[in-house]
Amino acid sequence: QLQLVESGGGLVQPGGSLRLSCAASGFTLATYAIGWFRQAPGKEREGVSCISRSGSSTKYADSVKGRFTIPRDNAKNTVYLQMNSLKPEDTAIYYCAAAGLCVLWHEYDYWGQGTRVTVSS
Repeated sequence: QLQLVESGGGLVQPGGSLRLSCAASGFTLATYAIGWFRQAPGKEREGVSCISRSGSSTKYADSVKGRFTIPRDNAKNTVYLQMNSLKPEDTAIYYCAAAGLCVLWHEYDYWGQGTRVTVSS
């Protein structure tokens, strides 16, 4: 079965950093585009970032540009979300998802279980 497993969430102070991991099993992650999404309490799910299959193209929401990056390590079959300069408004459950290319959230077929990020002083 194709699975994505997320990890790395936790509590961090404003201005701090976290690195989330999205590890794939049952398939080769390099053959998929990987998107990161988040959902805050009472809010709609929103796209955070996406990296193409080749890794040559990345896309970021305006709210995280310049603060987040999405590197991938094909040898470990893992994609990361590196989050720097975190703000309280970044607090959410973060999900990774796999698709043939970067698309809207409802078009992804494979999802991780989510990992909670809390940014608070």
